[in-house]
Amino acid sequence: MSERRYDPTHGEWVTFATDRQDRTYKPAATACPLCPTRPGHAPTEIPREHFEIAVFDNRFPSLSPHPPAPAIPGTDLVPVEPAYGHCEVVVFTDDHDATLADVGVARVHLLVETWARRVADLGADPGVRYVLPFENKGEAVGVTLHHPHGQIYAYPDVPPRPAREIAAARAHHDRTGRCVFCDVVAAEAGGVREVVGGEHFVAGVPPWARFPYEVDIWSRAHVPSLPELTPDARADLARVLARVLAGYDRYFGVSASYLMGIHAAPTDGADRDVTHLHLEICPPHRGGGKLKYLAGSETFGGAYLTDVAPEVAAERLRAACADATVPA
Repeated sequence: MSERRYDPTHGEWVTFATDRQDRTYKPAATACPLCPTRPGHAPTEIPREHFEIAVFDNRFPSLSPHPPAPAIPGTDLVPVEPAYGHCEVVVFTDDHDATLADVGVARVHLLVETWARRVADLGADPGVRYVLPFENKGEAVGVTLHHPHGQIYAYPDVPPRPAREIAAARAHHDRTGRCVFCDVVAAEAGGVREVVGGEHFVAGVPPWARFPYEVDIWSRAHVPSLPELTPDARADLARVLARVLAGYDRYFGVSASYLMGIHAAPTDGADRDVTHLHLEICPPHRGGGKLKYLAGSETFGGAYLTDVAPEVAAERLRAACADATVPA
């Protein structure tokens, strides 16, 4: 089964991809499918002995450019449609034991360039409306392949959370005539919640942080999406992101787990006046070896409860980022 079913009680589509139940699950390092193909060893997903960044179609996709017909017919109440889209894997390094926090600024810069290229290419598909690059890192967030990698999903519509964000931004613009994220940057840059300040990007703990040590990275300029960043801005984003990730490891004293996603404009040209490029990084850690789990209030109420004041989290992360060693 690979299809999308509409939930009329929430106004959202849910994707079913049952083949993913059989995807590779925590293989030994010697059987890692994301490592390079070494001479004398079995082939992996990447047919090269060495590489910097590799991008390829996910072998177990949730969305496909050639999806099968749905397993059940839709109804007026619950429409059903093929799960159209794209799912790609982005492998950051051929070093199985590395992380994005320690591959160096130059490699992170190459990743930013890769994201921008793939967003442009996938967004050119007329069946795609939104492209989301993201990374899930660490067993604490359920990762089943430890080799450093991320993913890119290209959806046939705007997913629920970006859609709500765009709706809120539209309401703010209608009320004030301004971009809400431009106002956020003006309020937060250089303030008590800033964590890392760059020339083109600023990282901070948002005053509404949903996770105790969430960090958002905002473009200082009103740029709708990654492909429109200037070369200098792409380089600055790499520097800021590399320092934030190194700061997490420094503060928590471990290779920190996190969820990271990039929010930008829909790829069909809509809402560019109110969408503003930014990254969200959400570690599940809340300090002292404790984890933040989504419980009843978050799961059923959508109302997040956090244990650390954003100002306190920002002060701690700011110091850790300043002290962290960031490879070039």
